[in-house]
Amino acid sequence: MTFWQTDATHDPALASWVESAKGHRDFPVQNLPFGVFSPAGKAARIGVAIGDMILDLSACATAGLLPDATSGTTGSDSLNALMALPESDRRALRVRLSQLLTESDKRSAVEPHLHPANTCTLHLPARIGDYTDFYVGIHHANNVGRQFRPDNPLLPNYKYVPIGYHGRASSIRASGVPLVRPSGQRKPPEADTPVFGPSVRLDYELELGVWIGQGNDLGTPIAMAEAANHIAGFCLLNDWSARDFQAWEYQPLGPFLAKNFHSTISPWVVTPEAMAPFRMAQPPRPEGDPAPLDYLTDGKDRAHGALAVTLEVFLCSAKMREAGMEPFRLSHGPASNMYWTVQQIVTHHASNGCNLQPGDLLGTGTISAPTRDGFGSLLELTSGGKEPITLPTGETRTFLEDGDEVTLRATANAEGYVPIGFGECRAVVLPAR
Repeated sequence: MTFWQTDATHDPALASWVESAKGHRDFPVQNLPFGVFSPAGKAARIGVAIGDMILDLSACATAGLLPDATSGTTGSDSLNALMALPESDRRALRVRLSQLLTESDKRSAVEPHLHPANTCTLHLPARIGDYTDFYVGIHHANNVGRQFRPDNPLLPNYKYVPIGYHGRASSIRASGVPLVRPSGQRKPPEADTPVFGPSVRLDYELELGVWIGQGNDLGTPIAMAEAANHIAGFCLLNDWSARDFQAWEYQPLGPFLAKNFHSTISPWVVTPEAMAPFRMAQPPRPEGDPAPLDYLTDGKDRAHGALAVTLEVFLCSAKMREAGMEPFRLSHGPASNMYWTVQQIVTHHASNGCNLQPGDLLGTGTISAPTRDGFGSLLELTSGGKEPITLPTGETRTFLEDGDEVTLRATANAEGYVPIGFGECRAVVLPAR
């Protein structure tokens, strides 16, 4: 099957016997994302989110409930081996899980292997060998570029090449792990020399993460027609950024200490199979923009390469939490605002023969909408700190303060299908050490 084709597991009439899955915002039975979790007092293992519960796949495999081709990949404390499976084996596992969680005669065998999610600890889903962050949100690129180059916000290569840089895999953490405010060099406009200290312009970035499944041999590119077969799933990614460090250090070699101190991801891997109903045509490029070069061109990708996902960012200050207030939504907008598709960034990454490996993580870069209500960073929302945001408590923000909690959410929607979510990508800012 191809990456946009649906099957019986997407049927909106499917209902799980797990009560909390019915109408669940993120994890109805039509989703079935993979993750790594620890039940209370037990070791980490692979699970599947279903409503407010987590199904232990290792226990299911031991009980003989899973397909033989996949049961050998579920006894680990990471998803790397499962991610490396061929698409046909992953799809067979999804079909079996759907049956186990919807057919009433399977309940007695499966129910003992369910754990309440609120009693479990979630971990990074894979051992991340490499992390690359792209820059495919054209509205973000325009907004940021305009602050530094008002007459020429986009550099000449932007519309020809998916721009990216290699990030730091060791500092990626799962949702819920606090972020310590970084210290580093910055050069205030009025100063003659830089100073060292905590960042005063700490920001978030709203991104999607793309997990690599099957890799490619060193020296062997990945063709556009095959790129979707190398994607194991999606998550949310907050690429925390120290804008004051970034402005001082980014020339000549780009992001470094402004980006490598912490990145937060949602812990559940939403599979390409689950996303099949939410594929859509890549929006046409503006008139006058160059067509992608041949190696980045594919008719099926143009027709189905974009994702019908709505992204949201929320902020909750310490004062708001003390008052029991709900998080304040800063922005929302569609993921289709990406200038390049996820398949195009995979193909471009491997186009020089770079070998991608199961469990590698790619970030899309900040995804912003063309209007202010969809901007994906405070740098954009506050016009570089010139236009503060007012919170419901009357507090104002230009950049993040200690105690602020930032939460990213995402929902995939398509007419005739049950919406699915990604779970939360959340962290609180702690003071610098």
